[in-house]
Amino acid sequence: MEQAKTVLLLSFLAVLFVMLGGYFGGVTGALIGLLLAGGMNFYAYFYSDKMLLRHYHAEPVTPKQNPRLYRIISSLAHKAGLPVPAIYIIHEATPNAFATGRDPEHAAVAITEGLLRMLDDEEVEAVMAHELSHVKHRDMLIATVAASIAGAIAMIANMMQFGAMFGNNRDRNPIIMIVLSLLLPVAASVIQMTISRSREFMADAGAARITGHPEWLQRALRKLETSNARGSVQGATPENAHLFIVSPFSGKQVSFGDLFRTHPTTEQRIARLELLKTEGTTRHFERHYR
Repeated sequence: MEQAKTVLLLSFLAVLFVMLGGYFGGVTGALIGLLLAGGMNFYAYFYSDKMLLRHYHAEPVTPKQNPRLYRIISSLAHKAGLPVPAIYIIHEATPNAFATGRDPEHAAVAITEGLLRMLDDEEVEAVMAHELSHVKHRDMLIATVAASIAGAIAMIANMMQFGAMFGNNRDRNPIIMIVLSLLLPVAASVIQMTISRSREFMADAGAARITGHPEWLQRALRKLETSNARGSVQGATPENAHLFIVSPFSGKQVSFGDLFRTHPTTEQRIARLELLKTEGTTRHFERHYR
């Protein structure tokens, strides 16, 4: 299912580039758009995870450098039946974490220094179990590809706005260009929202299954939400915010923000983890909220 979603997203990017290329340059523009889409699709599939890690200046960690974190993640990976992913540290005070990579054999988890300082071992274990659940279900590939597509859409929208205001518009309607430049980012937000919300609930359930302690993740989510409401991860962008365990823009939600949230609210996640504790099984939880 996740592979099909990835193909659909990459196809969407190709169609978008071909249509825009045709609009701006006719047949030649469409061919150029197709070539650009092919190159971006290749890059998004094989290298978007590396681009993301570079964006946040994440540094690889060895067992000797951080035995606490390596012990927690290697133990969780064994429980989940996964290879131990590459482990990265982000030198950032705001606590947060994400997983990336195209499959479990090429996965990486990144965690901020602030999270390691703020959370105890049980809470760190719950957060890392959440990220490994994403890895197990291959959520991180489609999420990372979606981040790349959202970035490309944002770039296209900016170019169209610039072209509408300052370009030669004799052959193109500037009003149409401006409207498209406004609608494209909305489409990107809808894509991210659709992908992320349900997967976060499932990753929460997966974390509870791996650790056997839903209350650990509940505690961690409360702390992370409070801290991210005060300040976001440096360099965080709307295009890749959906990758984090909690939104790095928690403190910047507007009154209609629920329409375009990339994450469920922390209250919703904690409530569903509470239901999981009450039911005493993840099977009911997954069936009910899939």
